[in-house]
Amino acid sequence: MKRPAVFVDRDGTINEQMGYVNHISRFVLLPGTAEAVRLLNRNDYLVIVISNQSGVARGYFPIELVRTVHGHMSQLLQKEDARIDAIFFCPHHPKGSVPEFRMTCECRKPRAGLVRQACKRFDIDLDNSYVVGDRSTDIELAHRIRVKGILVKTGYGLGEIDHVLPFISHRPAHIAEDLLDATRWIIGKERPRP
Repeated sequence: MKRPAVFVDRDGTINEQMGYVNHISRFVLLPGTAEAVRLLNRNDYLVIVISNQSGVARGYFPIELVRTVHGHMSQLLQKEDARIDAIFFCPHHPKGSVPEFRMTCECRKPRAGLVRQACKRFDIDLDNSYVVGDRSTDIELAHRIRVKGILVKTGYGLGEIDHVLPFISHRPAHIAEDLLDATRWIIGKERPRP
C-alpha cells in the first residue's frame, strides 16, 4: 500500500547549518527535530532524508564520514523514539577535486535523482508527499516532482526568503519556522481538526 513521504533536507533543516559537517562533533540536531520526526512517524508518513553532500567531491571529507554522521543522526533520533526511514545523499559536484565524484549527476538537488531512488525502494504516494528544506533548491525539487515544498527559516532559510525567493518563479506552499512547525502544518493540512 502506498504511503506519503516527507523528503527532508539535512543541513539547516534537521541539524544546525555549520557549513560542511567535516567532523561528527559538528553535527548538532536542531531543537524540535526529534518531535517532528516522531509526529510524522505516528501519522504514517515515510521520513526520507535527501541531502547534497558535495564536500565528498570537493575533498573536504571522505564518503565514509557522511555515512558515520548519518548513523549518528539516526541513533540520536532513535533515542527520542523517532525513526528515519531512509537516507539518500549526493556526493557529487561538477567542479569537485576528487575524480571519482567530479560529475554532473541526476542526484544533486534540485534534480530528482534522490527522490527516484527513494521511489524504487518504497511504494510512495507522491500526490500526498512533501519536500521540506532551507534552500530554494528544495522548493525547486518539490516543483519538479510535483509535490508541495515547505521552506523552513532555520539554516539558510531566512536569507533565502530575503534574497532568493523574490527572484525565482517557484514558491513554497508554506514557510515554516522550523521542521516541527512544518510538520504540524502538514499534519493539520492533511487531517483538519474540527
